[in-house]
Amino acid sequence: MIAIGEDIAPTALDAAAKVHVAGVRPQDAAALLLIDRSHGYSQVLVGRRGSGHVFMPDVYVFPGGRRDPRDHALPFASDLHPLVLDKLLADAPAGTNAARARALALAALRELAEETGIGFSTGRADLAKLRYVARARAITPPGHIRRYDTRFFLAFADETALDLAALQDSAELQDLQWLDMRVVSGLKLPRITQTVLEDVKTLLISDPSLPFGTPVSCYSMRHGRFVRSRL
Repeated sequence: MIAIGEDIAPTALDAAAKVHVAGVRPQDAAALLLIDRSHGYSQVLVGRRGSGHVFMPDVYVFPGGRRDPRDHALPFASDLHPLVLDKLLADAPAGTNAARARALALAALRELAEETGIGFSTGRADLAKLRYVARARAITPPGHIRRYDTRFFLAFADETALDLAALQDSAELQDLQWLDMRVVSGLKLPRITQTVLEDVKTLLISDPSLPFGTPVSCYSMRHGRFVRSRL
């Protein structure tokens, strides 16, 4: 990882998230930015978490959630691009193998299917087109003791066999919609979601194809300050 020495301003990430919850180990999680380019510009799928959720209720987020212990055993039709797998392993805890790193991508696609209805018609995940674009280490909203180490993946809908026609609300995410990435909407987005969106927009402007070896934005808290680094 190459630290670029840039503190993330409080306006970019919720300043109140500086609260550190001692003794709470972050849980692995994964999220997916599903991008629709069919209208000549990029739209990303988001949905609103229900008001009954303990963690981050009533905000719009990307589909995603905790990695399940069984995710490593989920079937897949094609593996991650080698550059994506290398980046996942380069920033993983010591002893992490390819199966555990792959399980994060599988978790993102499983959560996509559970929360939005969008899945692969074959039932086997196609991992080859996934990009790894960001990681948020224990960015915890104020008042919560839950902490997640979230990896953010990205897929272009036109490059995959995902069935977008199956899109439907679920108990986890409601009011699913395609958010125009060119304009910041009035939706209530968590600070981390906004920050990931802005960084991905910058990457897409630089190279719309988003190469698999594109630098990964990593967000963490160091000495009480949020820092952005590049992997």
